[in-house]
Amino acid sequence: MKEQHITRVSLDELRKAKGKTDWNRLDEEDRRGVAPAHDPDIDDDDWDLEDATALSGIFAGVDLPEPEPKKAISLRVDSDVLSFFKSQGKGYQTRMNAVLRAYMDAKKAG
Repeated sequence: MKEQHITRVSLDELRKAKGKTDWNRLDEEDRRGVAPAHDPDIDDDDWDLEDATALSGIFAGVDLPEPEPKKAISLRVDSDVLSFFKSQGKGYQTRMNAVLRAYMDAKKAG
């Protein structure tokens, strides 16, 4: 599997994103009965659907908890700290929260 870079985008950004799929070509090939192209990333894998079916049974009827909404606050931090987190790209507030959570968890454990 290729290494991927995971980023967060807003719903508006997602709606504005231009996909790379040529839908007109696919519709035309489907209309003419052309078979889909071979995709080695998917077609060469040996999929075991029995495992997937077993896992779906484990989670049947289980209510997964919804994450709690974040609380908006005003927080004063040193400008170099803020610059560091912002320089890492989008999601800097999420990363700052993760650092604070790690500190909190360490304090609770210790």
